[in-house]
Amino acid sequence: MSDTAPMQAVRQQQPPSQQHPQQPNQHPPRQQYPAQPPVQHQPQQQQQQQQPIQQQQQHPAQHSPHPSQPPAQRPGQQPPRAQQPPGQEPPRRGGPGKLVQGAGLLAVALVAGLVWWFIRSGSDETAAIEPTPTQEDPLTSGAFDYTTVAGPEVSDDCEANSYGDVVDWFADHPCERVSRALYTTETDGARALVSVVVVTMPQASDAQQLKAVTDTEGTGNVNDLVRDESVSLPGAPNVAQGEYASRAEDKKVTIVEAAFFGEHTDDELIARIGDDALRLAEAQP
Repeated sequence: MSDTAPMQAVRQQQPPSQQHPQQPNQHPPRQQYPAQPPVQHQPQQQQQQQQPIQQQQQHPAQHSPHPSQPPAQRPGQQPPRAQQPPGQEPPRRGGPGKLVQGAGLLAVALVAGLVWWFIRSGSDETAAIEPTPTQEDPLTSGAFDYTTVAGPEVSDDCEANSYGDVVDWFADHPCERVSRALYTTETDGARALVSVVVVTMPQASDAQQLKAVTDTEGTGNVNDLVRDESVSLPGAPNVAQGEYASRAEDKKVTIVEAAFFGEHTDDELIARIGDDALRLAEAQP
């Protein structure tokens, strides 16, 4: 046995208190960290979005007296787009802009409609304000002015309101209607009485035949209102002995008889009155 063997035995038999104490400069035991979970591979886009968040959590932002300046951009280079946080959708194009545009178009349409309505209403009011042309009064629209004395009286029995050969003619050719009236007119102190008779026949040919009969001397005529005493007019002249005028238009025949009151005579003036009084048929039904 070698000499080293007894020495190892002696060392083993020494009590713990005689062993060399631990040196103070000896390094402390290493801290054991918990085992890290296995790394899972995530999509590149999600790792890029999570890296800024993890860096902010591990290294909180420190206030710097000089704020960091963004890196200079090259000429013609577009600035980088800001990344949206995870789970947030980017804003959609349109939206409120299209609504505002639609509201503007609707407002323009409403204004145009109001303008058109005002134009139409203004034209309608102008048309309503414009006076309608008034019809001329037959009593005052000719060479002489007339005043109605009696009538018009209307009947459908021409035979009963006639005399002479005209009575027999109406018996064979009944009329539809007869209208009779009396008027007076005065010119330069000369006052005349005018009888106007309007006969309506069934046909225009009958009207022409009636005019031919009454135009013939001595064949009779339709009674004026003084002759058959329908009207009492003191001092009235006998118009059947005065001026005579007639006119046939379509189915109507107008017969005029006129004479001066008193002893006045003027053949030219009474002839003018007779011709002018033919238009008084427009004043009778």
